[in-house]
Order: sequence, then C-alpha cells, then structure tokens
Amino acid sequence: MFIDLIEDRRSIRKFKNKPVEKEKINSLIEAALRSPSSRGINPWRFIIIEDTDILEKLSKAKPHGAAFLKGAPLGIVVCGDISESDVWIEDASIASIFIHLAAHDIGLGSCWIQIRKREYNPAKTSDTYVKELLKIPDNIMIESIIAIGYPDEVKKNHTRDALQFHKVSFNTYSMKDAWR
Repeated sequence: MFIDLIEDRRSIRKFKNKPVEKEKINSLIEAALRSPSSRGINPWRFIIIEDTDILEKLSKAKPHGAAFLKGAPLGIVVCGDISESDVWIEDASIASIFIHLAAHDIGLGSCWIQIRKREYNPAKTSDTYVKELLKIPDNIMIESIIAIGYPDEVKKNHTRDALQFHKVSFNTYSMKDAWR
C-alpha cells in the first residue's frame, strides 16, 4: 500500500554492483511519464544514464552530495523545458518523486541529487556542467539527477514519533496550536 511505501522509502547512497534490468528501467520511465503536470503541459524531459563513464562524470557535478552517483548503475537526469511552462520546476520535482517511489516499489534504492541552483565550481553552475556533458540545449534546465540501483545498505524507516507534527496547523496558520 502507498502508506507502507512512503514509510519504508529512504534515500540510498550505496548500491550493489548489479545492473538494473530493462524491464525495471521501463517501469521507472513509465512512472515518470505518468506524473502529474500543471495544465497537462508535461515540460519534463528525462535522460537515462547507464554508461559508467558518464555516471562518474555526473558524480562531479557539484562538490558535495553527488559522489555516490559514481557507484550507481543507473542515473536519471530530470529536466524541464522552460519555453513550455513557467512551473517546470514543480512538474520536474513531482516526476522526480514518482521515480523515487516507483524505484522503491520495484526493489530498487534511489537518492535525489539537486542540480538546479548548485555550483560545479565558483565559475560554473552544476546545470551548465551537466548541459555541456550531455549536450542539452539552453531551453532545457536540469532539476535533479536520481541515482538508482540495488541497495547495498539498510536504513530504518523514520518512526512516527520523529515526524514533525508541530509544523501542521488547521484552518489558519498557528504554530502555537499545531496538530499533535
């Protein structure tokens, strides 16, 4: 069930040296393409990366938080066409989480790598680095890269007690009377 899925899903940064089967890649693609999109515009674009050399280069897209992509057998670059929609960021983000949930549902692990608004180095953005590497045109912006593979680590789920219920209020914004 969906609640079980979101309770159990965790970000996985260590992967087994085992390729992801084509059927599972196809399932991830279908999940991404089924994600909701504002006004049905579907500005997202997806680049499936299985080439280990490219994955290693992508793992250097930013100084922190991408190195584990080098050990993943699969990466999905999630992009949006800014000429099609002013809410491409939201649509690409929704597609990204659909990919995460689908990956977990079919026995894979995944982890989001933020690219938008990150720096490759002080002179170049992560977006520019990835665009140059993958030959992406200027009207396509990169939201994230999702590292995917068979988990080589086990993480406990977050307990209900660890959830931040104090950040929920009803009817009006009031954190002093937040939901308990």
